[in-house]
Amino acid sequence: MPTVCLEDIQSAARRISSACVRTPVLALRARGTCPALLIKAESLQPIGAFKLRGATNAIAQLTAEQRAAGVVTHSSGNHAQAIASAAAAAGIRAEVVMPIGSPAIKVEATERWGATVTLVPAETRAAACQDIADRTGAHIIPPFDDARVIAGQGTVGLEILEQVPDVESVLVPVGGGGLISGIAVAIKALRPDVRVVAVEPELAGDLAEGFARKRISRWSVEQTSRTIAEGVRTQQVGELNWEIIRALVDDAVTVSEEQIRSAVKLIFTEARIVAEPSGAVSAAGYFAHAERLGLGRTVAVVSGGNVDSASFAQLIR
Repeated sequence: MPTVCLEDIQSAARRISSACVRTPVLALRARGTCPALLIKAESLQPIGAFKLRGATNAIAQLTAEQRAAGVVTHSSGNHAQAIASAAAAAGIRAEVVMPIGSPAIKVEATERWGATVTLVPAETRAAACQDIADRTGAHIIPPFDDARVIAGQGTVGLEILEQVPDVESVLVPVGGGGLISGIAVAIKALRPDVRVVAVEPELAGDLAEGFARKRISRWSVEQTSRTIAEGVRTQQVGELNWEIIRALVDDAVTVSEEQIRSAVKLIFTEARIVAEPSGAVSAAGYFAHAERLGLGRTVAVVSGGNVDSASFAQLIR
């Protein structure tokens, strides 16, 4: 059984309460035969994404020795900012490895929090992170394949159940699987009748493929780099994340690039919320698959809103 439990998530909720926002649930109008969709606006976290939850929970549990050595991670952007922010709040050193080509808004935000950023080719970022840890003694906080991180992200699930007691389905965007694995543990422990569905871009659909085959599927950097949803361009879900997903997640679906763009625009025009393409994937999944899946009253997690103004203007034009 998964090594993250409800009690871990409830403990995480207490640890992160002073640093993380209890984000609102907002409604989008019904579309065609689809009932109104509710969105959980994690883009309103102080760093603009849900990742602050897991990073804060992980850093709160460091030993004195680990704090003295500092932390290191690798990330395409939102986990990078989260680690930089949580480390700054804790007064510890942070180094972050990011892929070359990461959005400038995310690189600059990470550096503003005081972290040292190293840019490397996307396929080498995990190895570069390990090299820094070996050279400096810094403690690695993975972006998703970590029980502390998963427990922190799972607090989103606790809040959804409290805010929408009659929820029937929860849609979650997936990259490495940290968010959906945490949410699935929380929701299935308290409301096993609620469906938890993973949503990915068609161009980065490694989990959907693996879910159908009942084993982890790995996609190349060349494959996943095609999607505009850069925050979910991971090549595969984590090992711990996969164990939870295969045990607790009900389904995995994909959406097109055009459906993602439409969801970004819809979220902005109807809820006045800025969603980066990765954050809008779950809402896109609702309008693409609600009828087929029989989702009922649904909450889609808008996982982040870190997008530069020029790119966002193009998305909603």
